[in-house]
Amino acid sequence: MDCNKFNPFRALLALKSPQIMHIKTIAGFRAYFKRNYLICHYSKTVLISSDMSQTIAQKVDTWLAGNYDENTKQAIRDLQANQPSELEESFYKNLEFGTGGLRGVMGVGTNRINKYTIGMATQGFSNYLAKAYPGEKVSVAVGHDSRNNSRFFAETTAAVFAANGFTVYLFEALRPTPELSFAIRHLGCKAGVVCTASHNPKEYNGYKAYWNDGGQLVPPHDKNVITEVEAIQSVDDVKWVGGEANIQLLGNNMDEAYIKMVKSLSVYPEVIAEQNDLKIVYTPIHGTGITLVPKVLAEFGFTNVHVVEEQSIPDGNFPTVKYPNPEESETMSIGLAKAKALDADILLGTDPDADRVGVGVKNHKGEWVLMNGNQTAVLAFAYMMEARRAKGIAKPNDMVITTIVTTEMINEVAKQNNVACYNVLTGFKWIAELIKEKEANEHYIIGGEESFGLMIGDQIRDKDAVSAVALMCEMAAYEKSKGRTLFEKMIELYVQYGFYYEHLISITKKGMNGQQEIAQMMEGYRQAPPAEINKSKVITLLDYELQKGTNLITGETWKINLPKSNVLQFITEDGSKISARPSGTEPKIKFYFSVNTTLENALEFDEKYEILQNKINGIIADMQLN
Repeated sequence: MDCNKFNPFRALLALKSPQIMHIKTIAGFRAYFKRNYLICHYSKTVLISSDMSQTIAQKVDTWLAGNYDENTKQAIRDLQANQPSELEESFYKNLEFGTGGLRGVMGVGTNRINKYTIGMATQGFSNYLAKAYPGEKVSVAVGHDSRNNSRFFAETTAAVFAANGFTVYLFEALRPTPELSFAIRHLGCKAGVVCTASHNPKEYNGYKAYWNDGGQLVPPHDKNVITEVEAIQSVDDVKWVGGEANIQLLGNNMDEAYIKMVKSLSVYPEVIAEQNDLKIVYTPIHGTGITLVPKVLAEFGFTNVHVVEEQSIPDGNFPTVKYPNPEESETMSIGLAKAKALDADILLGTDPDADRVGVGVKNHKGEWVLMNGNQTAVLAFAYMMEARRAKGIAKPNDMVITTIVTTEMINEVAKQNNVACYNVLTGFKWIAELIKEKEANEHYIIGGEESFGLMIGDQIRDKDAVSAVALMCEMAAYEKSKGRTLFEKMIELYVQYGFYYEHLISITKKGMNGQQEIAQMMEGYRQAPPAEINKSKVITLLDYELQKGTNLITGETWKINLPKSNVLQFITEDGSKISARPSGTEPKIKFYFSVNTTLENALEFDEKYEILQNKINGIIADMQLN
């Protein structure tokens, strides 16, 4: 079917939905249906079925007639009258409760984050907890970040848990996500929830679900909770009120316990005492980090900390940035300007729920640069292994954990330091699960991944930017005591362990067809993997969804002993690694590129860096991703 020849009246006959009632003209009908019901993609035309249209209409009618508050109903009527396409986006599907919980745009509807989707998710989670712990006293911890409505969503979550008879420990105000993970373990809770959308734009919010170890849900609990959540078909199935007496507030006592734990992670407190005036610039990017990071740095002994005032007040509108993500150079620009003006030693930024950290330092030319997530991870891993060995506190059963899309350099650092290194799927829940599996026999010291996340020590089970900030500052102090910067230390590591360079591209596919387009891209790579990339033969294909590795030269295959995950990796003859992975929390597909070479000495750095950059640019161009 040709898009320009589409007959809107034929579609109209099949459509019974109140969202088209405001359209008054033939031209209006034609434009509306061409815009909203006909999607042309790669020469294929897909007509949204009348069944889907009727489903949307039925959901809208249910919300308008059901036990929903009047403000919600009026918002739906406004969408009907003024934004019919937005109405469709809001109701065309149910917001999926994935293995990590919920994340989406805030608003009315089944495909949005709101009181009702949060409440139904919590009721489903409650039902599973009751089945998992029959006859036991169940307690849960609930926290939230600085996003708009996060406090309301956290209170809603706490109220539903409490109405189900659970003891609920609700943080009295916003706190970093890692403190929620710590609180679950510290209080012996069976589960926990934090209301946050991490580093997503201001329109988003979310709901992260945790189990009794302080880690996010993993099998079998993730699938079982999803089943229970999907079984909640109506807001009338939710226990909204009746357990208010079961809610207890968490405040300073939990903060003090958490700060004490973080301080125990320090390897060289005596070096901090000598370098206590290390000039630190810190930005919480309008998030929760402001509640604990300055306190932790003071507790470590740092006395020269400068908070970026423009970004110090928690604000869910994130007024100074487009994306509250420390991975973005624009987001860190205000802090970077302050660091330059003060001639600081290090710049650090944390995202809204303070689980990711961005780091800025002076490079070997004295210019301020932002480290990428792989560099930050390598510095942290190397420090924890090398410093513990030098201090005499390393253990023969020490282990570290990284992920399959993080730099291979970490594996090399661990190998040369005789420390066991394990690679898991992307996500700190898998790091937490492996710790639980091995903690009886091995001693975990650090884990992390390329997405600006670190988890230091085993007393929390999720990424923690608060302890990461403290560790990075300790590392900067240690290197300053040796007369060099963290960047110069990074170059030294390249010389010692090999020069690995990585890059990430994210491609966003929004709307009703976005997930389908991403699935088509993955299936295309899976069915017809490239024979060569950037003039280098692809010799290995790793398909984590099929749990299968293939030598594309010999045809040999082997089983990948990790849980299924929709990730593909291509390894080329020259040692390059390209990974394709749809995001589990956003409508994106991510491509990870890793290349490497040797670095004989620091003087070669600029030359070799340019070679590796050109190689990645060549890969991106060859795969037509630019």
